[in-house]
Amino acid sequence: MNDIPLSMLFGMLAFILFLSAFFSGSETSLMSINRYRLKHLVKLKHSGAIKVHNLLQKPERLLSFILLGNSFLRNLASSIATIIAIKLYVDDEVFIAIAIGVLTIVMLIFSEITPKTLAGAKPEWLAFSAAWLYTPLLNLFYPVISLVNVFVNFLLRIMRVDAKKNRYDSLNQEALKNIISEAEGLMPIRYQKMLLGILDFETATVEDIMTPRNEIVGIDLEASIEEIVSQIRNSSHTQLAVYKKSIDRVVGFLHLRKVLLLVGQDDFDKQSIINLLNKPAFIPENTPVHAQMLRFKSEKIDIGLVVDEYGDVQGLVTLDDLIHEIVGELITDEAAARKQSDGSYLIDASITVRELNRVMQWSLPIEGPKTLNGLIIEFMETIPATGTSVKLFGHHLEIIKRDENALKLVKLLPKKR
Repeated sequence: MNDIPLSMLFGMLAFILFLSAFFSGSETSLMSINRYRLKHLVKLKHSGAIKVHNLLQKPERLLSFILLGNSFLRNLASSIATIIAIKLYVDDEVFIAIAIGVLTIVMLIFSEITPKTLAGAKPEWLAFSAAWLYTPLLNLFYPVISLVNVFVNFLLRIMRVDAKKNRYDSLNQEALKNIISEAEGLMPIRYQKMLLGILDFETATVEDIMTPRNEIVGIDLEASIEEIVSQIRNSSHTQLAVYKKSIDRVVGFLHLRKVLLLVGQDDFDKQSIINLLNKPAFIPENTPVHAQMLRFKSEKIDIGLVVDEYGDVQGLVTLDDLIHEIVGELITDEAAARKQSDGSYLIDASITVRELNRVMQWSLPIEGPKTLNGLIIEFMETIPATGTSVKLFGHHLEIIKRDENALKLVKLLPKKR
């Protein structure tokens, strides 16, 4: 190689640096390409995407080939740089060391950082091009790559690492939530929240979305017939629970559509109500929301009482509540959290923690209390007075309204800049 002209050596060195840049950039582009867009392009029969997809089925083979090629090129570049230094400065060890140092910086800039940055910005452009070259080369060097992988897999087994687990195309629920959360520019926010609601649908129980026991509106058969008639005529609900003294002694559910035509008749009495009642459905509090929706559908009912392990009524849930778990954001965002002119929010304290997390994009814990009211009371270990300020999981809140037993309205204070 000492007989090769300097111009040719410099040309060889430049070409090797270019090949090394190609290997480095293609490695980054192939490993960082969007796997879900890639699958979409494969379905569209994109030839480059198909080749990339096939290469990524065995990423260990691909990485072995790229690293082997890049290592060979760097060693070759180092040898050529040494020969150039010797030709220019004879056998001066200082100049040889300087040549190696300069080559290291040049390779770092032109064969590592620049191509990898470019590949990260435009992964598809380089990945599809590289796939056409790597596919035949992988077949050509298959014996060498297989031998290398035998040793690599042996070392991984010693370290008890299973390379086949956690492959690039695995996707859990949290990862899917992150993908949807980051897709703000691709879909309206209201649909984004709906999709997040569908994902939460699988983990929610009826206890998370039920109307609490103290807020259940019903008819007490122990009341006078005049009070009952007035309640029926002025009710904003389509169905009411009917009980004797306590909601734990529920008799059934009354559909107001059936009874409104009868309340004006002279012979209308409590027995007329009892004759129209539907049998009450009781739902264990830990029943998954999606399972209860299937039960409502199969039994052709749309309301039920939620009970604990002792059979005591804890709340009420309707089919509308289940649907609200998915699409409620389209309807209740403004009512649940009303933004004020100073940047603060007025929040109904009875809002569920799950809904508040979706509305405000928070991450409050959902394992404990189910409502904001319960979360604040548990945190402070008392029912705070009006005007009390509290910092709840990093959010500054002020109690605006309460009654004897619960908080009613909370103000979220704007963050200080």
